[in-house]
Amino acid sequence: MSVNDTAHSDNSAWNRQVYHRLKLALSLGLRRQLFLAVCDDLHLRNQVAARLHSTLAYPVGQVLYQPADGQETSTPAYPRLVTLRLNFQEPNPITQINQWLANYPPPVVGASKDSPGKPLPIPTFQIVGVEQLTKQPVASQRLFLHYLRLSEQYFASQESSRFLESSVLLWVSRPWLSAIQQSAPQFWRWRTGVFIFAGEPTPTTQNTSHPERFSNSRSLNLDKIEQSVLDELDIETEVSAISPTDLKFGDDLALPIETPQQTDTKEEVLPSISELFTTKQKQQEFTARSSTANRPSLVSFSHVSQELSELVWATINPQIPLENEDNWQPQQFLLEIEELHSRSATGEALAVAYHQLGNLYRLRIEQGQSTLENLMVAIIAYQEAISYDENSPQLPDILNDLGTLYWMLYRTPTNIEEGQSYIEQGIEFYQLALKMISPETHSETYARVQNNLGTAYGDLARFLSPAENWQKAVVAYGEALRHRTVDLDPLKYAACQNNLGTAYWHLAQYNQPVLHLKLAIASYKQALAHYNPQEEPLKYGMIQNNIGTAYWNLSQYEQPKEHLQLAVDVYREALKYRTPATVPNACAATQNNLGTAYWHLANLSQTPKDIRQKLLQLCIVAYKEAIALAHSLSHTSLSFDLFATHNNLGLAHYQLVTDNTFNGDKMERSQHLEAALENHLQALNGLSKQPEAYQTTFAYVVKTVRAFHSELGIQGQNLALSKVPGHLLPEILPKL
Repeated sequence: MSVNDTAHSDNSAWNRQVYHRLKLALSLGLRRQLFLAVCDDLHLRNQVAARLHSTLAYPVGQVLYQPADGQETSTPAYPRLVTLRLNFQEPNPITQINQWLANYPPPVVGASKDSPGKPLPIPTFQIVGVEQLTKQPVASQRLFLHYLRLSEQYFASQESSRFLESSVLLWVSRPWLSAIQQSAPQFWRWRTGVFIFAGEPTPTTQNTSHPERFSNSRSLNLDKIEQSVLDELDIETEVSAISPTDLKFGDDLALPIETPQQTDTKEEVLPSISELFTTKQKQQEFTARSSTANRPSLVSFSHVSQELSELVWATINPQIPLENEDNWQPQQFLLEIEELHSRSATGEALAVAYHQLGNLYRLRIEQGQSTLENLMVAIIAYQEAISYDENSPQLPDILNDLGTLYWMLYRTPTNIEEGQSYIEQGIEFYQLALKMISPETHSETYARVQNNLGTAYGDLARFLSPAENWQKAVVAYGEALRHRTVDLDPLKYAACQNNLGTAYWHLAQYNQPVLHLKLAIASYKQALAHYNPQEEPLKYGMIQNNIGTAYWNLSQYEQPKEHLQLAVDVYREALKYRTPATVPNACAATQNNLGTAYWHLANLSQTPKDIRQKLLQLCIVAYKEAIALAHSLSHTSLSFDLFATHNNLGLAHYQLVTDNTFNGDKMERSQHLEAALENHLQALNGLSKQPEAYQTTFAYVVKTVRAFHSELGIQGQNLALSKVPGHLLPEILPKL
């Protein structure tokens, strides 16, 4: 979808959502982030920028920069967000930022005779006024884009500028966004996220009626904020929304062109949503403390943030009466929080109230209502709780839950393109939680957070530095296992061992494959030892499948015969529990893997000719079973490439009949060649939009038609050509 797509006519709720997400991205204070905010309505832009400034410039209790000695991370004289208007005489945002930092360097806090202290974090900068360049000379406009192009050196060199330690929010209009994409691709490539607000374009000559004021924005009313259909631009690198269990097994293998591809998935035992959260709340904790006669309606608040109240309102279900418990409970909590504020209650009391509101929404999320609004209410409520009581004994639990909520934001389909940012934020919260947990006194909580951290690093590996992040996942899972013993919880121990095995498997794709594959197998076997196949048949079968996949990989490096036979054995064991009746898609995937393992065994040089024929026949049986199951399912539920499997089956039929040890009669030869041709044509039909795979499969078709002639004569060739679609004949005939 293009950023120029027309927005819906009613964008108010959507635009509020963009604002909340932008605010969340900025509030974490992550370094070296480049955000672009796109808004054509200058009045709306001024409102949002002013609100961000008033909310974030001098925040209370910023968690992510909380130093170990408890020193404040901002002072009344030093902001966390700085708003700068672009200098039209020298339109270089980086120079402006560096000049500001030179004039106002971060003050040092916590200094004493024993310690030099530490400087406060460098602020985030939001740059406004780019749209006014259209009223400047063309030379100024070109100079601005030139400076953005030069920004490559700042991102590429960590020594170039203190600007690197900051994050930047650049406000632009849609025309300027397009100009940046086309004329400053280096700058565009370094973006972290793009947030697009909707609104009618405002002529720059009319902007005088809406001056930009950032000193006092409490009177601003964000009720009228509108949002476009699109929150961010599409990112060039395709990021999949599927889970880690859907990574194709053979993607990284450099196999001969006629070798069947191993295409099954690596599977992980991911913790359930409720397990990811450190503590579980009972429904009765959220019983409202007022009588049904006083059930409130959502009103305007003086103390509760407008962002929070609007999000809570967005979670009200219009399909049920407002008096229904699910609707009035969150309103009741907001009224209680408002009352506590008006009474100037202690920070501890306010923290408890916000924590309870967060727990209410976390319970909804645990029950499957993981909507974007519910996630954001829980996040904001927990962050408010921390800001009012940073010494709460519940702080490690809240930090763990915040990490998990950000991880779930990444898993929300609408947030795929912001995934890296959300995962990184989740990781920061997990790391903060671990700093506050003693593994000796709270081993269970410590192990849970480490396990969650390992899962988050595995997801982050999809976006950047895969080898490094999978190594971090290995370390986190290993640390979890040091404190999650078999005696305490055998099933959680087994799940963590399986996750560790999967992390080792992924790591093997980047370095030390033999070592890491052997470690993966050892971890999988540890996990398997604690699953009873009668009580946990699906998990038992899944881990057996994982072991088979690791053995298959290992066979590419050493002892191929032994490791392929082990892969066959465990795949067959897995199929006892991954049956067509219980998990047909998983059964199809394992059958596909089994067929590939048989094929490789058949093609080992030391395999006797008579055994090769039997192995190819077993390969054909396995592939046919996989395809039959796949065709009975929706393609979206498959974890392997069905067209690749059709090609693999065609190759197995072809090899069986063209092998000089094949002793079947003429009819059998014809049947195998017809099956080979049919499967290659099926694959060809599905690969029309994949040119490289299409050409490879077309070559298989030509080769099979030639085999008809060599094995069955001219009558055989005529039979083959009669089965080929007419539009392919002009291309095939010259090749015969």
